[in-house]
Amino acid sequence: MYKKAYGIIKTLAPLHVGATAGEESGNLNMIFRDQFTQTGIIPGSSVRGRMKAEMRAEQGEDAANKWYGREAQTETGEAGSTTESVVKFEYASIVWIPVFCPGQPIVWVTCPRLLKRYQRIAGVKKKIPIEYTGSQTLKALNIEAKETLFFNFGFLTVDKKEDLTPWFPLGEQLSAVVVGDDEIAMIHDMALYRQSRVALDPKEKKAKGGAFFNTEALPEETILVFPIAIKESKNGNGKWQPFPDGNEGEIYLGGLESIGFGNCEVIIKGVE
Repeated sequence: MYKKAYGIIKTLAPLHVGATAGEESGNLNMIFRDQFTQTGIIPGSSVRGRMKAEMRAEQGEDAANKWYGREAQTETGEAGSTTESVVKFEYASIVWIPVFCPGQPIVWVTCPRLLKRYQRIAGVKKKIPIEYTGSQTLKALNIEAKETLFFNFGFLTVDKKEDLTPWFPLGEQLSAVVVGDDEIAMIHDMALYRQSRVALDPKEKKAKGGAFFNTEALPEETILVFPIAIKESKNGNGKWQPFPDGNEGEIYLGGLESIGFGNCEVIIKGVE
């Protein structure tokens, strides 16, 4: 039997989890994406690896191995037996992603499919809002008596507004809109943070061979959710405390930490 819990991730800096070499797409280091909505995800292995590293640093190797499993090989290279992880993580998917919108200046965007996964994970009892539903805090333009948002790709008409508070994991209803499942990929790609990086030749003012590339990342204040399963045993496992001070903490996820990427706030819910 497994006890269900879930985690909420709020990015405090751009977050890149994906390709590091960029060979598959020229010089663009892309993030991992969900195969249906084409929106960014964080693999469960990335979440688990960072959580284990944090516990190892704070509580020691034995605690980390107990909750997250023992590796097949020790640090000295000696063969060892693996153990099953007590805490299991699925991938983190977007609930809301912030998008620049003139006059707002930020609108958080989602789609019914992403909300459906959040509903299953968090147990939200409300009916999923239909596309083109805006939050009560949204201040859209009034064009010909219709509330309208302007994005870089064009205008979007808000058909109605309702209280979307239950769909915000942190309890704060932001300026937001729900778009169609077939539109979220385009808006998501428009919202991504992108940065060009280059390494210069030490003798000339030019890029080294193969040392110019672009990186994309989820923007700060993106909100994601991931399911957690905690295996229960007959003897009991004790209390899982992922962070030194309880169930909330700041960690770094993904790559490019040295240039300010990856800082996230993580909140674990459903664990007493």
